[in-house]
Amino acid sequence: MNEWLETVYRRDSRRVLATLIRLLGDFDLAEEALHEAFSAALIQWERDGVPDNPRAWLVSTGRFKAIDQLRRQARFDASRAELAAQLEQATTSDDVASAPDIEDDRLRLIFTCCHPSLGTEAQLALTLREVCGLTTEEVAHAFLARPATIAQRIVRAKAKIRDAGIPYEIPERTELPARLGAVLQVIYLLFNEGYTASAGDRLVRRDLSAEAIRLGRLLCELLPEPEAVGLLALMLLQDSRREARTNTDGDLIRLEDQDRTLWNRAAIEEGTRLVEQALASGEAGPYLLQAAIAAVHAEAATPEETDWAEIAGLYDVLLRATPSPVVALNRAVAVAMRDGPAAGLELIDGVLADGALADYHLAHAARADLYRRLGRLEEARTAYQRALELAAQAPEQRFLERRLAELGDPTPAS
Repeated sequence: MNEWLETVYRRDSRRVLATLIRLLGDFDLAEEALHEAFSAALIQWERDGVPDNPRAWLVSTGRFKAIDQLRRQARFDASRAELAAQLEQATTSDDVASAPDIEDDRLRLIFTCCHPSLGTEAQLALTLREVCGLTTEEVAHAFLARPATIAQRIVRAKAKIRDAGIPYEIPERTELPARLGAVLQVIYLLFNEGYTASAGDRLVRRDLSAEAIRLGRLLCELLPEPEAVGLLALMLLQDSRREARTNTDGDLIRLEDQDRTLWNRAAIEEGTRLVEQALASGEAGPYLLQAAIAAVHAEAATPEETDWAEIAGLYDVLLRATPSPVVALNRAVAVAMRDGPAAGLELIDGVLADGALADYHLAHAARADLYRRLGRLEEARTAYQRALELAAQAPEQRFLERRLAELGDPTPAS
């Protein structure tokens, strides 16, 4: 694929897919139409040049490709001919693609994928795969699950949407609160994949994190609940550190070693203001609590000024609100900073003993760091090696390799 077409694909393909799903009412048909449209673009754009509105062109072309396919299938299934006729009678795709609410199509699709008739895990897997364009492997990484398991969930979820006739729409306002939790989780997982990619040569996938923030803003406009505002604040505060998280070679820089003058002060100010606004409601759910933790980090001008007692206390509240091994791991790291590495190591050992994070590289990396701080270098080396075996992201692998090298050569056996 030519470079200019790759750029359009990265920027617009998921938006085009969301609009095609709205127009065609079928996931698989829309995906085939998307691929057909890009195949046509590869030939026609090279000959005639890129159109003024590539997204509208792709939607229009994809729609007509789908109609042609339905006509071919009509020889075997009369209902396909009826569907093709309905699509031809609908509003022209150029009009649809240029409508003012075109940007809401992905939010509509998220709510469709997060319909209550689907299980929570199926909602999340389908949305991350179809709306956000993550590969099955990336979705599996987000769930700490096997790719084959995720693939089965996605297939079953698509069939359920089709067979149950689940509508492609944003719910009525009275229905929104009950649907909010799954949508927030999807947006957060999307942001996390952009903030720290699960695999590949780049630590950050700016397109994904930017899309998550955009969807978070749309959701706050639609339903300004404290948790929605808290999630937007959390994403802004974490994203504010993006420019300081890697060096010019793309290598990872730890929080304590980052150049804080590179932090985005405007994003920090907006995120902190949103945290204060949401906390004023008297409600503090998991996303708002995480945003409050991020705000404490953002307020510290130097690593030494970080209020670890406040952070550990917030993690105590978060762990009670949302018991999970990852939250327990983060709390253990905060306790280590507040009370010393031995206290944190004891907690991490307990988390790993439960087995849920046995294959989570960050748990072993955190354990290795505490062993290092305690001077237990052989145990640190073993833990770093295990983390390196599990890490799938190239910058994180290089970081762990550097940490191993800093420990020096292994002590020879006597």
